[in-house]
Amino acid sequence: MTQKQKSTWQKVRKLFNDLHLWMGIASGLILFVVCLSGTIYTFNTEVQEFMEPEKFTVQLDAGVEPMTAEAIMAKVAAETGGKVSAITIPADPNRTYTVNVKMDKGGEGKGPGGEGKGSGKGSGEKGDEGKKGPEGAADKGGPVGGPGGKGGGGGRDRGTNYLVNPYTAEVIGTTDSPTSEFFMTMFRLHRWLLLDTEVGRPIVGWATVIFTLIVLSGLVIWFPQKVKNWRQGLKIKWSGNWKRVNHDLHNSLGFYSSFLLLVMSLTGLTWSFEWYKEGFFKVLGVTPQKDRKEEPLFSKVSTDLTQATTLTIADYLKSADAALPYKGDYRISFSTDSAATVSISKNKVGFFAPAASDKVQLDQYSGQVLKAEIFADKPFNEKITSSIKPLHVGNVYGTFSKILYFLACLVATSLPVTGTIIWINKLRKKSKKGAIPVARKSAAV
Repeated sequence: MTQKQKSTWQKVRKLFNDLHLWMGIASGLILFVVCLSGTIYTFNTEVQEFMEPEKFTVQLDAGVEPMTAEAIMAKVAAETGGKVSAITIPADPNRTYTVNVKMDKGGEGKGPGGEGKGSGKGSGEKGDEGKKGPEGAADKGGPVGGPGGKGGGGGRDRGTNYLVNPYTAEVIGTTDSPTSEFFMTMFRLHRWLLLDTEVGRPIVGWATVIFTLIVLSGLVIWFPQKVKNWRQGLKIKWSGNWKRVNHDLHNSLGFYSSFLLLVMSLTGLTWSFEWYKEGFFKVLGVTPQKDRKEEPLFSKVSTDLTQATTLTIADYLKSADAALPYKGDYRISFSTDSAATVSISKNKVGFFAPAASDKVQLDQYSGQVLKAEIFADKPFNEKITSSIKPLHVGNVYGTFSKILYFLACLVATSLPVTGTIIWINKLRKKSKKGAIPVARKSAAV
């Protein structure tokens, strides 16, 4: 009996199936660890606030107004012995303010809510990377929005975030906690497998490259030879045996999560390989921030500084509100330079609130808006490059997108497991088929 010749599609599908299988076997354990730690890390901010709600919320008495930002900063600076570099003012009156304090070189500040080591805290990419927040970026002024590690390497000082009651100026604590330390461990596991960065970074990077190819090859395998059978790949046959259910979980859930998994892997590679990041920006036609040549902005300094008008933070916020007329959380950054501008970032709040912030630079003497950087007005390619972190961690559209990313990460964590089970079942099936002729031969003898 002649064997039916395979079609071109069947041959192509077989090739991709083999590639999918062996790439999965080669990287399965690493991908499981990376995806699991990423899944756990997704709601790190929310978990930290749940574990220590007293740090992030305050009791609001009727008729009581918050103290001025200047009074709050002065009290925090006096208690910590450092210099305030920024303050985050949330739109929610029940939330604490976040005051970032930097110490003089080699100095230490011990606040009532904990201790903060000034020099080298939250070091840079080449220093003690594990002690800072992901990519060193602020997360809407949240509990892991900046540094919070102890000690550091040779990077720039990112300061310590103190959480302050806006009605009493009481320092409740810092963003450091056992919970934040746990999530930083998950972060380092996700990025470097808890290894030295020079070793762990490329391992995770190449595993991510393989993961991208696995997802793409999986999509090819998913498409059926006959279009009329495409629905089979979209549902799970719960009435089938456990092998069929396992196969459908791998096949269907992998398909549903494939788009988000590709977004995660393609953005994640920008932190693993510099050549990839440069190529990523080049393909999108965007010049990296560090390579841009822009004229610096300066405030119009009076020739006699004693005659210069002193504006309050409330004045700055009034100017920012005129340029950014919506409810949101503010982060105001200061400089000791008399010619520097005041930088203000504003984030929208809500379940669908985008992670992208709008920024304005104000003349520190007149409050005039010298420059406004509105995210919605940026070209599409610049929106992508300036949203690499939100696109990777899932807070592109607030809690809504984080839920979707969490589910996709959960699926990604399960794929190496369900895929391995499918492979083992196929091996057992082949071994049983190979045993039949032997059994018959023995019986004949």
